Amino acid sequence: MRAAYDAAAVRAAEKPVLDSLPEGALMQRAATALARRCAELLGGVYGSRIVLLVGSGGNGGDAMYAGARLAARGARVDALLVTDQPFAPALQALRDAGGRVAAAGGDRDAVLVATADLVVDGMVGIGGHGALRPPMARLAELVADGQATVVAVDVPSGIDASTGVVDGAAVRADVTVTFGAIKAGLLIAPGAESAGLVEVVDIGLSLPAPDITALDADDVGVLLAQPTAESDKYARGVLGIVAGSDTYPGAAQLAVGGALATGAGMVRYAGAAGAADLVRTRWPEALVTTIEPGDAEAVLAAGRVQAWAIGSGLGTDDNAQRLVAAILATDLPVLLDADAITIVATDHSLVTRRAPTLLTPHAGEFARLMDLERSTVEAHRLEQVRAAAKALGATVLLKGATTLVADPAGSVRVNTASTPYLATAGSGDVLSGICGALLAGGLDPLDAGSAGAFLHGLAGLLASGSPPSPITALEIADAVPSAIAATR
Repeated sequence: MRAAYDAAAVRAAEKPVLDSLPEGALMQRAATALARRCAELLGGVYGSRIVLLVGSGGNGGDAMYAGARLAARGARVDALLVTDQPFAPALQALRDAGGRVAAAGGDRDAVLVATADLVVDGMVGIGGHGALRPPMARLAELVADGQATVVAVDVPSGIDASTGVVDGAAVRADVTVTFGAIKAGLLIAPGAESAGLVEVVDIGLSLPAPDITALDADDVGVLLAQPTAESDKYARGVLGIVAGSDTYPGAAQLAVGGALATGAGMVRYAGAAGAADLVRTRWPEALVTTIEPGDAEAVLAAGRVQAWAIGSGLGTDDNAQRLVAAILATDLPVLLDADAITIVATDHSLVTRRAPTLLTPHAGEFARLMDLERSTVEAHRLEQVRAAAKALGATVLLKGATTLVADPAGSVRVNTASTPYLATAGSGDVLSGICGALLAGGLDPLDAGSAGAFLHGLAGLLASGSPPSPITALEIADAVPSAIAATR
């Protein structure tokens, strides 16, 4: 499991290390690793053209010390200063090694960046907030237009290291060399989209237990219970699914498929006649109960289950509202997706319950749920998902370029297994079945949501192939067993 931290936690961990070392020693340690990575990316250092974007903080010092090492190996190194207070010892080391130094903001900036083989971004550190100011914003735009490989020092300038928020222009890196620990903003969209490959350099920090983590395949494999010779279908989990309608019958088929592919011991489906027929045809192993619209009693009488998943393609009329209210009134774990979230948005008290509850909205559904603009949700994903989980007293899985899962206590999981090809109709219905099956199997909502999102993303990667190509939601469901096998 990978831990991620906000800027304050990293600063606090750095202080005792800085206090115990001579001034600049920690910076030299970081710069050595940075220079080594830059050399690897260049292939050959001698004769290469390197541009350093240098701010006043430690990141600018790291860049200049690394630049001095590369200049000593025969590279042409030009430093563009966006501050009149660069770290003096590092600046002198760069000059002593033959590096060239100039203030940023002139016409020469564009020529240097356009002809560079490598750009090292050290303008803004992990404490930076808000939009980049001139000339930094202009340099970020020049870098985006250029062909050079871009290495960010600790965090790309323009990205909030703690949250991933991007307000205006930002440097888009190919590689981010970060020190001591992963910063949360490097994993969370939109910041994650500018971080490129993130590499962590150990500089000897002692960090507390994190409240932001990212599961890897091994972690997910541990969470997924393997059946034994004594296992029966109830031990593996029985999921009840209420999804689909005469208007959206396919949602039922996809949710059931996701649950069965994840290894639910049994899936009981209850829904409208058209959706029920589709489920019977595609998934004969599912136990199907056809119900009249809004007949909550028939749903609850369908048979024993250990968790419910409700909402995909259900509709939001009075009949759907009765079904959602009845399911939430049970003492079983419940996953709410799609239309069920829209229903709950009109009455948050429905999720005030003792049993575990997991909501799986995309940004638009989340915006309705919390009465926000969608743009606000997408720009401030970490802040908003945490606030929603706390306000609702439920675990919230916010789908998107970076899927986040937050519980009411403030813990957040970041999903790092994904592909843009997951953005296809019905993909979320499959995810609801996957997470619902994990809930029925005994995982708590945070584990079920984060492991389910990982399996869903990994299934999408496997289904889309290499090189990737478009996929359908059913192909994602079909790839889930392979994704599970890969985690083991």
